[in-house]
Amino acid sequence: MAPTVRRGPVRAAPAAAVLLAVTACSGAPHEATPPSVPSASAGRQETAAPAPPAPSSPATGRSTAMNIRVTLDDRPVDATLNDSPAARDFAELLPLTLNLTDFHGTERIADLPRALRTAGAPEPAAAEPGDIAYYAPWGNLALFHRNGPAASADLLILGHLDVSADRLGQAERITIEAAA
Repeated sequence: MAPTVRRGPVRAAPAAAVLLAVTACSGAPHEATPPSVPSASAGRQETAAPAPPAPSSPATGRSTAMNIRVTLDDRPVDATLNDSPAARDFAELLPLTLNLTDFHGTERIADLPRALRTAGAPEPAAAEPGDIAYYAPWGNLALFHRNGPAASADLLILGHLDVSADRLGQAERITIEAAA
């Protein structure tokens, strides 16, 4: 006599997998059940209100935390510093007035009075026009009026200036102060 083989659960498993895959990829908005919550209680889930997002620049998505007052060649410019440790250290140097020089037709640079602390730096990002950056190997401030080189751990984005590339590219002097 041949033993009886139960095939029902074996046939049901592939069908269940397909059903799960289709519902997971459906694109319809749904809330995932946290792994620690059994699926039987999924209907009783409590969800916390989402935390408000950190302020950010719509153009770059980089978080910003501190408004600063910037004057380029005696004309005011809106600007912000992000919340990175290097940007906070930079803010401790303010107020600053610096003479700017051209570097490779891409950025205006100036020496800082001291090196900035770079521990805890965010992921490297390529500089974009208007970015305020710190180039750690030289210890200088860089104001980009054109796209910078590829992302590098040596270049830390500190913030952003809301100014035209032409105006920034011709600037000879910058004054940076904490906003009141």
